[in-house]
Amino acid sequence: MNVEFLNPFIAAADEVLQQEVNAEASKGEIHLQRSAYTTTEVTTMLSIVGEVQGMVLFGMPISMALALVSVMMGQPFDEFDDLAQSGIGELGNVITGRASTKLSASGFTANLSPPTLIIGKGVMVSTLDFQRLVIPLKTQYGTMEIHIALRES
Repeated sequence: MNVEFLNPFIAAADEVLQQEVNAEASKGEIHLQRSAYTTTEVTTMLSIVGEVQGMVLFGMPISMALALVSVMMGQPFDEFDDLAQSGIGELGNVITGRASTKLSASGFTANLSPPTLIIGKGVMVSTLDFQRLVIPLKTQYGTMEIHIALRES
């Protein structure tokens, strides 16, 4: 995977989390994900096509998802209902949209699919022959994992 694809997602996630929920994110150790199974309770998945292709996943515990949605919507959320799910899907969409703008500024076009929400650990999400790098972002709300499986087309 081209390492130029990582920084736009890290920067975009940091910017969006800071803007939307006033979160300071610190990057954990980047590692390769060898399993095709989700490891978090909530995962937002977006496909990317264009000069850059593949998929990006944003994973987090339910407690973090509820905390983020509560701040974003300005009201407490105690259950991960349709509105909370929509908010988390949109958060992944905004981060990926901002990252694709940054990729475009570097000369790589990338178009996004609408977000898909996966609820539950242990769901198989195969990225086929794409390597999946995981970037943990630690915040006061919990740790979000960004899974990036991208390559040049």
